[in-house]
Amino acid sequence: MTPTMRRGRRTAALAALALAAAGCGIRGTSVPVDAGGAPSRVSCKAPATAPAPGPPGTTQATVYLVCGSALAQVERTVTLPKGASADDPRLPTARALLGELQRQPSADEEKAGFSSALPARLRVTGPRSGDPSDALRLSMRPDDLPSFALAQLVCTYGASPALGRTHAAVLGGPGDESAHRFDCSADVLANPDIAENAGWGDPLSDVG
Repeated sequence: MTPTMRRGRRTAALAALALAAAGCGIRGTSVPVDAGGAPSRVSCKAPATAPAPGPPGTTQATVYLVCGSALAQVERTVTLPKGASADDPRLPTARALLGELQRQPSADEEKAGFSSALPARLRVTGPRSGDPSDALRLSMRPDDLPSFALAQLVCTYGASPALGRTHAAVLGGPGDESAHRFDCSADVLANPDIAENAGWGDPLSDVG
């Protein structure tokens, strides 16, 4: 084969490759492209819990953790604080549930994709003078909490039988502002960022 014929064949082969790439919608480039790894997936399924009762002084409780862009419930064995006040029996439960939300998720929960947005410095106290009996006061204004954290707290408190299982929480901050009722609706569970919207939280004077 002569040099002229070899050059002709190489030219034809390159032209065929260019046509094939154009037909597939591929744009030629001299820069290597890194498409990255495959996206990771998490189950958002809570680890199975043993049906056996926990040790004395504990109770089973539902807490809401973050998974993906939503909230999902997880069953935990919660230890109630000792020396519960007879004047406010709801407060020890509220503090125990807050502690669960602030606790690092277990290895199985992390593997399933669960996390929590509750600040470690957050504290909860009982109602002050003039508050309704079911109000709880936080060491931060509810509106100053991260949206996912406020949604977690509202839905966890709202699911607790000891707190009334109201699917809501009456929360106030450390200042003089009145406490508001925050409802844990299906929209809040599916989109916790709703907490950033002005108006989430009903003034108690408007709640029937």
